[in-house]
Amino acid sequence: IGIKIENTTNNTNKLMQMQIEDEEKKDGREKMAHHGDDGPSTLQKQKSEVQIVDGNWAVANASYRMNDVAYIFPITPSSPMGEIVDEWAATDDEGGKKKKFLNLWDQELKVVEMQSEGGAAGALHGALVSGSLATTYTARQGLLLFIPNLYKISGALLPTVIHVAARALAGQALSIYGDHSDVMLVRATGLAMVSSFTVQEAHDMAIVCQIATLNSRVPFLHFMDGFRE
Repeated sequence: IGIKIENTTNNTNKLMQMQIEDEEKKDGREKMAHHGDDGPSTLQKQKSEVQIVDGNWAVANASYRMNDVAYIFPITPSSPMGEIVDEWAATDDEGGKKKKFLNLWDQELKVVEMQSEGGAAGALHGALVSGSLATTYTARQGLLLFIPNLYKISGALLPTVIHVAARALAGQALSIYGDHSDVMLVRATGLAMVSSFTVQEAHDMAIVCQIATLNSRVPFLHFMDGFRE
């Protein structure tokens, strides 16, 4: 039996080099900035930014950048998501010539407030059929009003991500418990369902779901605990 023995010194040097590279990555991500078509390229270090936010803000921050239009109707506890994207869409830059917050395609997100959750569901379906990247935010009984359209959306393989701040359904009396009884009722509609456990997950999984739905054409329902996050 032959045993290959590598030089220990070389292995140590490789390990030290890997550690140096890891430290450089932690200091800041390198971003290539091109100045003109024929101009020189320079390397700029872009440091990550840490913010203290809740789950609604995190999801709104991610979904705002990856969609053309959002149809909203307020319902606790998902209301802040719609309010945040609506505020960003209405905010102009300092010069007032264009919007301050733009999506990945340098366009403003069109936010439309409907008359009910059923209206938001129908408008979402229509926008998806026309080829738009559309999203919405809902919870609780509002999500149940989406069910008829969810069957059509999933059956037609229309890519979208519906963000839900889960809350207990109101039965004999109003309830503010943060369970998933609303989300569990839409399992039969055919949507892929992804749950986020933390605020960081809510932000990251909103992005993951968007990429996954565009690649698979399967609509996604991304949900989190409405009152805990």
